[in-house]
Amino acid sequence: MTPRTKEQNEQIRIRRMAQILKVAADVYLDKGMLMEIRDVAAEAGLGYGTVYHYYKNKADVLHDLLAQAMNRAEEILRLSSPVVAVPADAVGASGTPAFPAGTSGNGGGIAAVSAVATEARVVAAAKTGSGPPQDQDDLRALAVRLLESWGDDHAFYLACQLGGDQFRALPEEQAARLTAAYREQILLPLSRLISVASNGGSGRSGPPGPSEQPGRVRPPGASSHSGTAPVPGPGRQAEWLLAALTGCALSSIRRGTLRSEAGQIVRFLF
Repeated sequence: MTPRTKEQNEQIRIRRMAQILKVAADVYLDKGMLMEIRDVAAEAGLGYGTVYHYYKNKADVLHDLLAQAMNRAEEILRLSSPVVAVPADAVGASGTPAFPAGTSGNGGGIAAVSAVATEARVVAAAKTGSGPPQDQDDLRALAVRLLESWGDDHAFYLACQLGGDQFRALPEEQAARLTAAYREQILLPLSRLISVASNGGSGRSGPPGPSEQPGRVRPPGASSHSGTAPVPGPGRQAEWLLAALTGCALSSIRRGTLRSEAGQIVRFLF
């Protein structure tokens, strides 16, 4: 038998690690931090030693799982700007945007909403003579696409769920790295999308100001309008949105029905 080349061994390593991480996301959803390497091995149909060859402990599995998920999330959120609402006649029976064939499957993420919804906005404006859709509709569209993305990518869901608590279940050094990545790759891009949606699709393109960044609030008594209560910026709103959606999504993810129930969840929340 001809020995495998270095390139072949690397391809096998990449495939095996991807298999382990995909299974680990589902095992963690079921067991949480009670998850063990043996549980991942059993679910993946691999020997304990095989999984242990790549990952020495569950913390390392979770770190890679979450770090890779946040890399994917950053790209999904980047491609989804600007978020715009989809009028009623462009929404399918399930309450989610009715995309053309090939635009709403795995890998489409939130980005699929942009092209379809932009066209729908133009058509709606031409019919009614109205301006941009209300910001509430834009936020609903964003929330639906987040839920649908989590239905396809459970590791992305876990990154958003655990990131809200700064990954406290993991060792301190790993938690610190993941928290920094969560802020840069999920919270800040999502904050920008919320800012755009809140301005009817014409929000500024730059990063949120200091009072709008995740984890920061305006000083006591400060407000965007004289005589009114302080208005939470998009950064804080992004934290609230993810907290609400991750809480509502968990049971649907476990049932495997999150994609089909995304529209119902958003209608309940909004």
